[in-house]
Amino acid sequence: MKVYAVDGVPPEIQAYAMAKYSRSSRSMLESIGELSAQRAEAFLNTFYFQYGHRSIADLAHLALAIEDVSILAAARVVDEPLWDGQERSTRYQPFKNTGYFTPPELAGAEADGYRAAADAAFAAYDGLTGDLLGLLVDSVPRPEGLDPKAFERTLRARAFDVSRSLLPLATITSLGQVTSARVLERQISRLLSDPFPEVRGIGEALRQACLAPAEDPRRDGDTDDGRGSAAVAPTLVKYTAPSPYLIETRRELALIADAELAGVGPPERSRAVELADDETPTDEAVATLLYRWDAAGHSYRQVQAMVRALPEPRKREILELAVAHRGPHDELLRELQVGYAFKFDLLMDYGSFRDLHRHRRCVQIIQEPTPDHGPEPAAEILPRAFGRELAGRALAAGLGDRYDRALADGLAATRALAGPVPLAAPYLLPLATRTRALFKMDAAQAAYIAELRTAPAGHFSYRRVAWEMYLALRERAPHLAALAHPTDPAEPIDLLHR
Repeated sequence: MKVYAVDGVPPEIQAYAMAKYSRSSRSMLESIGELSAQRAEAFLNTFYFQYGHRSIADLAHLALAIEDVSILAAARVVDEPLWDGQERSTRYQPFKNTGYFTPPELAGAEADGYRAAADAAFAAYDGLTGDLLGLLVDSVPRPEGLDPKAFERTLRARAFDVSRSLLPLATITSLGQVTSARVLERQISRLLSDPFPEVRGIGEALRQACLAPAEDPRRDGDTDDGRGSAAVAPTLVKYTAPSPYLIETRRELALIADAELAGVGPPERSRAVELADDETPTDEAVATLLYRWDAAGHSYRQVQAMVRALPEPRKREILELAVAHRGPHDELLRELQVGYAFKFDLLMDYGSFRDLHRHRRCVQIIQEPTPDHGPEPAAEILPRAFGRELAGRALAAGLGDRYDRALADGLAATRALAGPVPLAAPYLLPLATRTRALFKMDAAQAAYIAELRTAPAGHFSYRRVAWEMYLALRERAPHLAALAHPTDPAEPIDLLHR
């Protein structure tokens, strides 16, 4: 037996060397030793592009940094099922001086109004953070032996749990990702097809990063520019381009969803978690397609009920439309992944949704951001964050009114911008704004999310959502739910437990 690690090999050469295992008796080190970038390119052109052995690209992994982008754009970057990475945390880092993205299409009065609204949101965030921290430091006894700096740092994270809700989606963030070239190829094409110009720009920047030599922090900055000599993955991404399939299908399905759901009534917003009813695979596929592109934001159960009443020929028409523009290399839409036993329709604040968004062992169908779902008021948020006694002090001090007023101002600015510049308006949405997403999964993943995301150290918002997911699972499949060990978020809060 021989097991060894390999380091310092460019991704495409590494993919070539691993793929050679099925076509050669040579060891990996021997294969790498005889390879060059030119031979790797010739191999990939033949087997990857010509013969369609796309799994070869799974063997080339790339680490990429995506810095100084908006939270709105970052969420669309990471919306990839086979994705590994981390984004800058709004729980553990102050965002006071981070700044915000301004869409370049803004000009004149709209640009001035946008900046005024974003500046006001950041000022409200900074002020509320300081006042909440002061309240917590004055109210929470510091245990003997706990370092004062650690004590304050822990309570500051608790303050951020509330104050981050005021930050707009325009807030600048950064993330790092490690993906296979196959995932990256799909990700780039998806981003290049996105309606938001900033997101399309990220897609092109990712493509260019693969065509250029990688940054190497180990190199001596005095002798070179810190870059390697070879491009990262020039062959595997050379055909990435916007996807007509995604663009045209998105446009047509949005029109159909608008027409079919026009008579359903107002969206149901009373529940944070709703476990969908059972349905046929055909109904699930049609309902998921319409749910995804429903601009009004109806619940999945509302869409399910409408789809059940549709004539069978109409259902087939919608399914056929979902593949009408599909090219020979296009994968089926994510919305067509059906057959999962548990489908949770979630309506939760955008800030905490980003944490659940990190779960990859499920299918996530995310509606577009809208101000219409609104936020939850401080009177409901603060008791979940701090417990009733401390929440009462915060409300008595006027901090709840400031929280609600800042959110109302952010939503008003969003709506004012939606008419003249619709693709700029969502950037002003506060992180407290609720968003709707459908999570499809098996029982094991539902139990895992319930157990992990109800842990006392978690954010109070997603703890509540995960607990309600558990309750729904327990009602539907009690014996499977009994395998999980979640923590009831209604239990007394220890603000110093992280």
